[in-house]
Amino acid sequence: MRISRIETFLAPPRWLFCRVETDEGIVGWGEPVVEGRAEPVRAAVDVLAGYLLGQDPLRIEDHWQVMTKGGFYRGGPVLSSAVAGLDQALWDIKGKAYGQPVHQLLGGPVRERVRAYAWVGGDEPAQIRETVTAQVEAGFTAVKMNGTGRMTPVATPAEIRECLRRAETAREVLGDERDFGLDFHGRVSPANARRILPLLAEYAPMFVEEPVLAEHMNALPDLVNASGVPIALGERLYTRREFLAPLESGVAILQPDVSHAGGISELRRIAALAEMYGAQIAPHCPLGPIALAACLQVAFTTPNFLIQEQSIGIHYNRGAELLDYVADPEPFRFDAGSLLRTERPGLGVDIDEAAVRAADKTGHAWRNPVWRHDDGSFAEW
Repeated sequence: MRISRIETFLAPPRWLFCRVETDEGIVGWGEPVVEGRAEPVRAAVDVLAGYLLGQDPLRIEDHWQVMTKGGFYRGGPVLSSAVAGLDQALWDIKGKAYGQPVHQLLGGPVRERVRAYAWVGGDEPAQIRETVTAQVEAGFTAVKMNGTGRMTPVATPAEIRECLRRAETAREVLGDERDFGLDFHGRVSPANARRILPLLAEYAPMFVEEPVLAEHMNALPDLVNASGVPIALGERLYTRREFLAPLESGVAILQPDVSHAGGISELRRIAALAEMYGAQIAPHCPLGPIALAACLQVAFTTPNFLIQEQSIGIHYNRGAELLDYVADPEPFRFDAGSLLRTERPGLGVDIDEAAVRAADKTGHAWRNPVWRHDDGSFAEW
């Protein structure tokens, strides 16, 4: 069996899919994307396709090594995401070739269901009570929301109180039986994070995500020691080596993205590294159906998996939804806030190819917002 064709498709609202076809008719799907930078990732997939065409698709590890290390200049989110999507597609092909779900090829399942959380926005705090209540009524046992909008580098008491009110409102609605995550989204300076984290402890968030930007990793030991609130991060880290420093700093939860951090192959290695430090993984995935399907395959076979992000109904999705691109939504049917294990081969999702091809004719040019402070200077989004 040889790889005979590789195609990419821009799929609204902000995704990129790849289709890898073999000369025996087996097709694998992947999701190589950096949100807001889909076009350069598409170009990188085309470059890597020059190597993969004509190759045996079952030699996944060898291809991963060549794609990540075969160029003199390595790394970065664009290349890593291109590799990630192709890696997902190769695992999809391998599972279909052997008639097995990917989780069986990775060692077999360790759980029957994967707990997931729902997004409830949070940029504007006024609707938090209503949106959290809606997700509880939908059966979810956990939600996540943004902890703040724009925040000045040294926050005012009003800005800090607004963040705390979000947490207080969520806890009031959820009670003590359910969880919430608070995403700082890199909007909070190290100084502000040190002030806010201890104040959040009484609301017992499951985690605070990205309390500082990835370039401020030196601040992590102080933040871990400042509060008992678990710290989570990782969506802007792309290799297992980048996760070592956070683990050594005491970060409790890693959030690698299967479409950014080298695909299923590297996500498994990051999870194994985390296990050595007693840390959990909660993969980042505000993306499309292929990325979520890939995450689930890893989750079913990973002992130190905590909870899964997913994008159904997320506030980023305007004009298209995750389920618009699947022929059968059953693998994404929630049961009391969890997704159930299936034995469908490969990634376990049937992509509606006609819908994907039609979407690509429109395409997209999604870009994240650019925020500014009141004085006109740049603010983290």
